Parts: sequence; structure tokens; C-alpha cells
Amino acid sequence: MPGLKRFVTNHVWRTSAPAGKTSAMVANPHILVVDDDKQIRTSLGNFLAGAGLRVTGAADGRAMLAAMSTGNFDLIVLDIMMPGEDGLSLCRRIRATNKVPIVLLTATSSETDRVVGLELGADDYVCKPFSPRELLARIRAVLRRTQNVSGRTRCAKGGVRKFEGWRLNALRRTLHNPGGALVELTAGEFDLLLAFVERPNHVLTRDQLLDLARGRAPSAFDRSIDVQVSRLRRKIEINPQQPTLIKTVRSGGYVFSACVTSAEPDEAE
Repeated sequence: MPGLKRFVTNHVWRTSAPAGKTSAMVANPHILVVDDDKQIRTSLGNFLAGAGLRVTGAADGRAMLAAMSTGNFDLIVLDIMMPGEDGLSLCRRIRATNKVPIVLLTATSSETDRVVGLELGADDYVCKPFSPRELLARIRAVLRRTQNVSGRTRCAKGGVRKFEGWRLNALRRTLHNPGGALVELTAGEFDLLLAFVERPNHVLTRDQLLDLARGRAPSAFDRSIDVQVSRLRRKIEINPQQPTLIKTVRSGGYVFSACVTSAEPDEAE
């Protein structure tokens, strides 16, 4: 990519938003790009900065953790294949204490890495070699899901839904179990549950769920929805091995088998 700037670890590219473009998202979202490849960090940093994002680069896990200790980020682009602590381990470490959205960069042939990454809490992935425009589109899609509330969410008594004693607040993006305890969900898990809750007792194919929850077209071997369903079941089902809320439909997809009602927001939410 022509006109590349010289890269310095934790260098920040800053630009103003493109003229004439507005968004409900946070102005100039701050993106942390973690990749041991200097050229990728540099070219990707310049490309994203040119699209109106602030970008910080980190060459490895140590630099990533140092950057996170001193700055706030709206999303992390994280390469899986890095020397030392790899991206999957770093993803697990981030998710233990932080809900910041994560987009993984992964090898095209490694479906296992993609599945494991989603299991660990990543929100999306892009396969190498990748188009910067595709990655930018994925970043914006994840940011929209995590920062925006649709008009549909704003209606129906504040966007609160009840099912089997559970309370989901779509406006505040929170989920409370029947005992009133807050259940932590990743952005991807929440969007998937919201897609189910808004369409109870309707069979939804994997392709439909991928579009509703992730805003992206499916690929021939995309297992991300199955992974997310499995993770979601472990958090909301009494027995994830014999689910009663999210049921599998043979050769069809999934159905949310619960009575869903609207409710007033609770002060605890």
C-alpha cells in the first residue's frame, strides 16, 4: 500500500471523521491492532485511520497489555499466529476481565482456530490474506452491534423482554437470570439471544441467524452460529445437553421455544 508511515510500537494514527458522514457510533472509535507483522500493522493502521478511526498498534501480547493498561479501546483486531503468547491465549486473557469486542485475524485453512476463537469469546474473524475493506466492514458491523440500539429495540416498553423468569434488556444490553443475577454475555452472544427472543417459536436457519446476529453473509463452512448457540446454551439452559429453550431443528436450524413477553424496565437493570 503506497505512502505507508513508519511504524512504532503503540503508535497512534489519528484522523477526523470523513466529511459528510455521521454515525450513531462513538465518534472516531479507537481500534487496537495486534499483529507481529510490521507491514500489516502499518498498512492496516493507515487504512483504518484514513477511514476515520483512531488506531494503536501492538507487536505482541506484552505490547497489547501495556496499551490496554493505559488506554480505552472500542475494538481489538487480534492476530492468532504470533510468536510467544498466541492470539487465542490473549483472547482468553482479555475475556476474563474485559468485554471489548474482538475481531480475529486467522489463517484461511484453520477452521479449528476460528471455532476455538469464537468459543473463547471473539466476536468475529477475518481470514488471511484479507481485504482491508472487508476488515473495515466487519469492524463497523461489530461496533454497530455493540454501540448502537436499533429503533426496534427502543420500543416495546424500553426493549425489556421476559422468558421463563429471565429478563433481557435490549436497551441496556443486559440479561438477568430468574434469581435476579446479572449474566455476562459477549456482544455476539447477546445479539444471538436477542435474535431468538424477538422471534420466539420460529424456526431460524443458520444463515438467517448469521445475518441477524452478525450482519454478514454465510460461508460454505461457517460454524460460528453453532459455536455461539453452544456457548449461549451453557449460560441459559438448566441442562445444555438437553436444551429446552434453544432447540435444534433437524435439517432446519434452531427455534427458541419459550413464551416471550414485554415488561417494564427494572431499577436493577
